Amino acid sequence: MKKIAVIGAGTMGNGIAHVFAQKGFLVHLIDTQQAALDKAMATIGKNLDRQINKGILTDDDKINTLQNISTFTAIEKGIMDVELAVEAATENSEIKKSIFRLMDENANDDCILATNTSSIPIAELAAVTNRPGKVIGMHFMNPVPVMKLVEIINGLDTSEATTKSIVELTTAINKIPCVVKDAPGFIANRILMPMLNEAMYAFSEGISDAATIDQIMKLGMAHPMGPLQLADYIGLDVCKNIMDIMYAGFNNDKYAPCPLLVEMVKQGKLGIKSGEGFYKY
Repeated sequence: MKKIAVIGAGTMGNGIAHVFAQKGFLVHLIDTQQAALDKAMATIGKNLDRQINKGILTDDDKINTLQNISTFTAIEKGIMDVELAVEAATENSEIKKSIFRLMDENANDDCILATNTSSIPIAELAAVTNRPGKVIGMHFMNPVPVMKLVEIINGLDTSEATTKSIVELTTAINKIPCVVKDAPGFIANRILMPMLNEAMYAFSEGISDAATIDQIMKLGMAHPMGPLQLADYIGLDVCKNIMDIMYAGFNNDKYAPCPLLVEMVKQGKLGIKSGEGFYKY
């Protein structure tokens, strides 16, 4: 593979584009909003500067990486000649399905369609396409340029050839692929989100304040970031969406989002991106 499309220029999308472009792939970064594309390119530039300051990259590496990225405001134009398309839109199944329909209609027949979803079933997205064997999950971790893991999720009909190609590609961009089966939350969020949710219950019950809960998990469990701070970083709306998907998928009360989380999202307290969550920013 030499040419990749990334649909969605938000935090995850620009990180995925950054990583592929840095490794020499030609990247088509697609978003319906030109302002989002401009912001994404500025963010990629700043992150490349950080890598230069750390001695990881040179100035020439930055120039080459940015030159490898082209931006598009229409999926139809950006996807037609790529070998892999990675959807990185917001964690909403209907939005993702509409994008997958467009990708399927406009990509060439050999193109693999991947999703960066952290919880939505791969089979659900594959079902709206005419190529379910070429649909797969590529769940990158945030921040993408730093984190090594890519959770590779096989849908019910994902072919062995598709999985092999994506595993090899993941290794080629210096990430570590971990292959799992399709299930609500997969592995990463099936384990992570209930922990964050339990920390929210402990906070809402007044057992301790946010900073102390986070400190206990950092010092006692060697976590680099406490669960409430991490929830703020992920986005409380994203956390709620993932918990809702797992709750619906497993029909088990242990996956129901904490009432405090539900209320905070209603109030627009979404974490870092809104300026307030369990902490103020």
